[in-house]
Amino acid sequence: MPQEDKNFCTIYLVRHGETEMNKNGVLQGHLDSPLTELGVEQVNATAQELKDVSFDAIFSSDLERAVRTAEIVRLERQIAIQTSKMLRERSYGSYEGKSSEQYRKNFRETFEKIKTLSNKDRMDFKLASDIESDGEVVGRFVTRLREIGVAYAGKTVLVVSHGACMRTFLTHLGYAKYEELLIGAISNGAFVKVLCDGVDFFIKEVKGVKRPNSG
Repeated sequence: MPQEDKNFCTIYLVRHGETEMNKNGVLQGHLDSPLTELGVEQVNATAQELKDVSFDAIFSSDLERAVRTAEIVRLERQIAIQTSKMLRERSYGSYEGKSSEQYRKNFRETFEKIKTLSNKDRMDFKLASDIESDGEVVGRFVTRLREIGVAYAGKTVLVVSHGACMRTFLTHLGYAKYEELLIGAISNGAFVKVLCDGVDFFIKEVKGVKRPNSG
């Protein structure tokens, strides 16, 4: 694994804090809701962990919960927040605004089927026509991170995004198996430190990600 140097962009990828919809078990997707008091506390804790990191740029999903998280982590840094739809949460189509529990119940058997698929078939698989596949999510997400990696080679950036994006990204990188990183695996306020040379990604640190048998 490479060390931080002028050829690599160091990316701190952060999940937003808890929202009202998170608290109430509602599937958000491209919908939005404000951070809860706990959500603000979670992000403040993350901000404290990253307070000594010298960020050269800050990027965020354009959804309110991510932008608010970026504002808190930014602290006193005089850096503009650049937003992008490519960093948005997975689109859950007609399931957005509905119960997360009902969503999991409706697709329980399908989730079991997905575990048996090859990596390629899993990336292409769609739960429904209006729900983004893993391939669609990771395609736009990784494209934006690579663009950032090229533009900020040798620099350090903050990127605020969402749980499903981070789960899919980590699975794509081989950090964990699909069945190890389901809904709830990425805690609100979690962060992942990765190096990017504009093509490849190398995980350096993971905080707030739950894995089976990880202690």
